[in-house]
Amino acid sequence: MRTTALMVVLALLLALGGCANEYSKGQQGAVFGAGTGAIIGQAIGRNKEATLIGALVGTMVGYIIGNEMDKYDRTQLNHAYEFAPSGQQTSWRNPDTGRSYQVTPQPAYVSPAEPTRPCRRAEILATIDGRTEKTYTTACRNDAGQWVLQN
Repeated sequence: MRTTALMVVLALLLALGGCANEYSKGQQGAVFGAGTGAIIGQAIGRNKEATLIGALVGTMVGYIIGNEMDKYDRTQLNHAYEFAPSGQQTSWRNPDTGRSYQVTPQPAYVSPAEPTRPCRRAEILATIDGRTEKTYTTACRNDAGQWVLQN
Protein backbone atom coordinates (compact mmCIF):
# COMPACT_ATOMS: atom_id res chain seq x y z
CA MET A 1 0.00 0.00 0.00
CA ARG A 2 2.79 2.43 0.86
CA THR A 3 4.53 1.69 -2.44
CA THR A 4 1.31 2.52 -4.28
CA ALA A 5 1.01 5.78 -2.35
CA LEU A 6 4.62 6.60 -3.15
CA MET A 7 4.01 5.91 -6.84
CA VAL A 8 1.03 8.27 -6.76
CA VAL A 9 3.10 11.00 -5.08
CA LEU A 10 5.95 10.61 -7.56
CA ALA A 11 3.57 10.53 -10.51
CA LEU A 12 1.98 13.71 -9.25
CA LEU A 13 5.36 15.35 -8.83
CA LEU A 14 6.24 14.80 -12.47
CA ALA A 15 2.72 15.26 -13.83
CA LEU A 16 2.26 18.55 -12.05
CA GLY A 17 5.56 19.76 -13.46
CA GLY A 18 4.43 18.77 -16.95
CA CYS A 19 1.02 20.44 -16.71
CA ALA A 20 2.09 23.65 -15.02
CA ASN A 21 1.17 25.80 -18.01
CA GLU A 22 -2.43 24.51 -18.27
CA TYR A 23 -3.69 24.31 -14.69
CA SER A 24 -2.50 25.42 -11.29
CA LYS A 25 -1.11 22.84 -8.89
CA GLY A 26 -4.14 23.39 -6.68
CA GLN A 27 -6.56 22.72 -9.56
CA GLN A 28 -4.72 19.56 -10.54
CA GLY A 29 -4.70 18.37 -6.94
CA ALA A 30 -8.41 19.13 -6.58
CA VAL A 31 -9.29 17.03 -9.62
CA PHE A 32 -7.14 14.12 -8.46
CA GLY A 33 -8.46 14.45 -4.89
CA ALA A 34 -12.08 14.53 -6.02
CA GLY A 35 -11.70 11.27 -7.93
CA THR A 36 -9.79 9.56 -5.15
CA GLY A 37 -12.20 10.85 -2.50
CA ALA A 38 -15.21 9.63 -4.46
CA ILE A 39 -13.71 6.15 -4.79
CA ILE A 40 -12.86 6.00 -1.08
CA GLY A 41 -16.28 7.39 -0.11
CA GLN A 42 -18.03 4.76 -2.21
CA ALA A 43 -15.87 1.98 -0.79
CA ILE A 44 -16.62 3.03 2.78
CA GLY A 45 -20.28 4.07 2.59
CA ARG A 46 -21.47 2.20 -0.49
CA ASN A 47 -24.03 4.91 -1.31
CA LYS A 48 -24.31 8.18 -3.23
CA GLU A 49 -24.04 10.40 -0.16
CA ALA A 50 -20.76 8.81 0.92
CA THR A 51 -19.43 9.11 -2.61
CA LEU A 52 -20.34 12.81 -2.79
CA ILE A 53 -18.91 13.52 0.66
CA GLY A 54 -15.71 11.67 -0.33
CA ALA A 55 -15.46 13.71 -3.54
CA LEU A 56 -15.98 16.97 -1.64
CA VAL A 57 -13.42 16.16 1.04
CA GLY A 58 -11.01 14.83 -1.61
CA THR A 59 -11.37 18.03 -3.62
CA MET A 60 -10.45 20.18 -0.63
CA VAL A 61 -7.59 17.95 0.50
CA GLY A 62 -6.29 17.60 -3.08
CA TYR A 63 -6.33 21.35 -3.56
CA ILE A 64 -4.38 21.89 -0.35
CA ILE A 65 -1.84 19.17 -1.17
CA GLY A 66 -1.51 20.40 -4.75
CA ASN A 67 -0.69 23.88 -3.54
CA GLU A 68 1.80 22.52 -1.03
CA MET A 69 3.58 20.24 -3.48
CA ASP A 70 7.13 21.45 -3.52
CA LYS A 71 8.65 22.75 -6.73
CA TYR A 72 12.06 21.87 -5.33
CA ASP A 73 11.31 18.11 -5.39
CA ARG A 74 9.81 18.24 -8.90
CA THR A 75 12.87 20.09 -10.15
CA GLN A 76 15.26 17.63 -8.51
CA LEU A 77 13.41 14.59 -9.87
CA ASN A 78 13.34 15.99 -13.40
CA HIS A 79 17.04 16.86 -13.05
CA ALA A 80 17.84 13.26 -12.08
CA TYR A 81 16.03 11.88 -15.13
CA GLU A 82 17.64 14.46 -17.41
CA PHE A 83 21.25 14.57 -16.23
CA ALA A 84 22.12 11.71 -13.86
CA PRO A 85 24.48 9.14 -15.37
CA SER A 86 22.99 5.66 -15.69
CA GLY A 87 23.56 3.56 -12.60
CA GLN A 88 24.69 6.52 -10.47
CA GLN A 89 22.58 7.65 -7.57
CA THR A 90 21.37 11.23 -7.28
CA SER A 91 20.09 12.31 -3.87
CA TRP A 92 18.55 15.33 -2.26
CA ARG A 93 16.87 16.38 0.93
CA ASN A 94 14.12 18.94 0.79
CA PRO A 95 15.11 21.70 3.22
CA ASP A 96 11.48 22.64 3.91
CA THR A 97 9.81 19.23 4.31
CA GLY A 98 12.77 17.11 5.46
CA ARG A 99 11.89 14.43 2.91
CA SER A 100 14.81 12.82 1.15
CA TYR A 101 15.05 11.00 -2.15
CA GLN A 102 17.64 8.82 -3.87
CA VAL A 103 17.12 8.20 -7.58
CA THR A 104 19.22 5.77 -9.62
CA PRO A 105 18.26 6.02 -13.31
CA GLN A 106 19.05 3.34 -15.87
CA PRO A 107 20.08 3.93 -19.50
CA ALA A 108 17.59 5.70 -21.73
CA TYR A 109 15.74 3.63 -24.28
CA VAL A 110 13.12 4.16 -26.96
CA SER A 111 9.88 2.19 -26.93
CA PRO A 112 8.95 0.58 -30.25
CA ALA A 113 5.39 1.82 -29.67
CA GLU A 114 6.56 5.46 -29.48
CA PRO A 115 9.97 5.76 -31.16
CA THR A 116 10.14 9.54 -30.72
CA ARG A 117 9.93 9.46 -26.89
CA PRO A 118 12.99 8.44 -24.88
CA CYS A 119 12.28 6.73 -21.56
CA ARG A 120 14.32 5.87 -18.47
CA ARG A 121 13.64 3.37 -15.73
CA ALA A 122 14.79 4.29 -12.22
CA GLU A 123 14.94 2.98 -8.69
CA ILE A 124 13.62 5.56 -6.25
CA LEU A 125 14.17 5.45 -2.49
CA ALA A 126 12.03 7.98 -0.65
CA THR A 127 12.31 8.69 3.06
CA ILE A 128 9.18 10.39 4.35
CA ASP A 129 8.46 10.77 8.05
CA GLY A 130 11.36 8.44 8.89
CA ARG A 131 10.12 5.58 6.68
CA THR A 132 12.05 4.56 3.57
CA GLU A 133 10.20 3.04 0.64
CA LYS A 134 11.71 1.67 -2.56
CA THR A 135 9.92 1.67 -5.89
CA TYR A 136 10.82 1.25 -9.52
CA THR A 137 9.35 3.54 -12.10
CA THR A 138 9.69 4.62 -15.69
CA ALA A 139 9.54 8.18 -16.98
CA CYS A 140 9.26 9.21 -20.63
CA ARG A 141 9.58 12.61 -22.25
CA ASN A 142 6.39 14.40 -23.21
CA ASP A 143 6.01 16.75 -26.18
CA ALA A 144 7.32 19.64 -24.04
CA GLY A 145 10.52 17.71 -23.28
CA GLN A 146 9.65 17.08 -19.62
CA TRP A 147 9.87 13.67 -17.96
CA VAL A 148 6.51 12.13 -17.03
CA LEU A 149 6.03 8.97 -14.98
CA GLN A 150 4.35 6.15 -16.88
CA ASN A 151 1.65 3.82 -15.50
